[in-house]
Amino acid sequence: MATSNAFSDYLENKVLDHVFGSTAMTQPTRYLALLTAAATDSTGGTEVIGAWYSRKAITFGAASGGTISNNNTLDFGTVSGSAVTITHWAILDAVTGGNVLTYGDFGGGQTASVGNNVSVQSGTVSISLN
Repeated sequence: MATSNAFSDYLENKVLDHVFGSTAMTQPTRYLALLTAAATDSTGGTEVIGAWYSRKAITFGAASGGTISNNNTLDFGTVSGSAVTITHWAILDAVTGGNVLTYGDFGGGQTASVGNNVSVQSGTVSISLN
């Protein structure tokens, strides 16, 4: 599934500072958040809420052709309470709170009904600089 993506203002500034010598950037820990509404360069969007849900650590393989994709499957668990329509994602530097690093959409919403398992397969979240 193709995704579109963007860096947040926070990450854009960190990368520029790092690459051009102002301040070195330490590689952040990365967590995938599932969203029900889009994020922007300065906001984190609307994150899924529910007792079953929490952000998951996401890892990536090496970049190729200006694109990098997740190399792990993330299991968010079984939906309880009420159905949720997941439309977007964000990668943050903390399991709760934190800074949005990058964000994108899943190319259309998918409704997860109560009792359904929610997972994001390896290769689903792609980030491109081209």
